[in-house]
Amino acid sequence: MIRGFFRLIGLLLLAGGFIFMVYDGARWVADQTLRFTRFGQFWNDIHQSSQQAFRTWVEAKAPWLWTSVIRLVLDQPVFAVLGILGILLMILFRPRKRLIGYSRD
Repeated sequence: MIRGFFRLIGLLLLAGGFIFMVYDGARWVADQTLRFTRFGQFWNDIHQSSQQAFRTWVEAKAPWLWTSVIRLVLDQPVFAVLGILGILLMILFRPRKRLIGYSRD
């Protein structure tokens, strides 16, 4: 049941990534300029104080992590981050292969 729940979350993240790809594509068609919505800006638009709280928590635990890894993720397009997270969840929680010729006890 937990595996199915995480696969559902992965599918929803993948769908969200697709929606943002269509949104950025429509904006490119309308403006004739290629601008991607950054993940950091999207998170800031959704809930600004949670991003600041997360930043202070990460900087308290490991300051190098914010500047090297998380900052890099926040600068990526939303569709790429959501798509990769969705694909990872769907791969990690895929159903087990059935054993052929063996019984499970």
